[in-house]
Amino acid sequence: MKWVMLVSGVLTCTMLFAAVAPQAALQSTFGESVEGAVAEIVTRNWGVLIALVGAMLIYGAFRPAVRPLVLTVAVLSKLAFIGLILGHGTRFLHYQAGVACAVDSAMVLLFVTYLFFGRQVVAR
Repeated sequence: MKWVMLVSGVLTCTMLFAAVAPQAALQSTFGESVEGAVAEIVTRNWGVLIALVGAMLIYGAFRPAVRPLVLTVAVLSKLAFIGLILGHGTRFLHYQAGVACAVDSAMVLLFVTYLFFGRQVVAR
């Protein structure tokens, strides 16, 4: 699980791009952008929060005791993103949001499998 969490964490941390270049991140992720100071603040904050989940995954890869909490937070965050994207039908699936949904779905499946089955094996 360590390597899965490391790779997932690094991939998730790439959204720090939104904190550095909010308009470019919105354009590549959703094919659209929003203007104004509030949009820039919210987008930068969104990028930082996603990167923090990635950092938690990296930390949890090395600290098995915190994995259940880290994986639960990551699953909930990723499910929220997937649900919000799919709530708009296929509108954003042709952009990086579609790739993110697919990758996040795979991560959620792996994380949930570990949470329900992997810990039992480790505990034995």
